[in-house]
Order: sequence, then structure tokens, then C-alpha cells
Amino acid sequence: MIEAVIPTFEELWFRQMMLSDEDTMSFNHAWGGTISFPENERESWYDYWIVNHDNQRYYRYLKNENGDFVGEIAYHYSPEYDGYVADVIVFSEFRGQGYGSQGLEVLCDAAKENGISVLLDDIAIDNPAISLFLKHGFSEIDRTDEKIVLKKYL
Repeated sequence: MIEAVIPTFEELWFRQMMLSDEDTMSFNHAWGGTISFPENERESWYDYWIVNHDNQRYYRYLKNENGDFVGEIAYHYSPEYDGYVADVIVFSEFRGQGYGSQGLEVLCDAAKENGISVLLDDIAIDNPAISLFLKHGFSEIDRTDEKIVLKKYL
């Protein structure tokens, strides 16, 4: 069973490790692959996402039954879509164990509890996570050569 936990500032090492891991971020190739998360930007990131989220953002680590961090879930308000965009990342060494499915369910439940009625995601056209989102009730609302936009009513 997976648990969603608010990371402490000191635990942001895990986010940096995931974002810099080529296997984990291979899904993100359409948007540049790995992502820099330097130490000098972590305090402002933490303040924005965790401390002063203004009910516009939600961010949690996923922790497995052994106490390991296995990924992250998040959503944020996007003016581009005029709605809330989901984010689920499972660290590469923990993929294929159902954590993505569990994380997406936890994220949808949290969004609903926080008064959000619709979640969206834009996913690279060749990302296998598309099937995960479709399996969990998301439906395709737009498609380009680069991405698919999915939507779920909560």
C-alpha cells in the first residue's frame, strides 16, 4: 500500500535524485528530459509548493510499505488549460509494481477532497503512462503530434 506524505525540506534530495535520473525522466524527453533542481532554488520551490500553495497546488511524495520514497504526485492550476493538471512520477527502480496506479488514485482522491472537480494531464504521445490514465477514468480531449491531453471528472 502506498502513502502520500508531505516531504520535509531536508527530504528534497529525493526529488532532485528523481528529476536528474535519465531512466526516470525518459518520459519527459518531449520537454527536455531530466530537470535541474539546484539547491539554491529549493527553498523558494518548497515555499511555493508546500508552504504557500494557496489551494492552487498539491505536492506529495509516494512512500511504500517499506518506508521507501518511490515517486511523487502533484497537481497545479494551469491558466493554459484553465484547470488543474496532474503529475505522477514513479522513480525508475520502482516502476512496474503498481505504484503509478496507486499514486494516481491517491491524487484523484486528494483533488476531489480539496474541491477540484476535474483533473487534466498532457502526456507525450509515446509515453506509456497514457494507458495508466485511461485505465483510471481519464479520457482523451485533444491530440497533437507531440502530446495527448487527458481529462477526468472527479
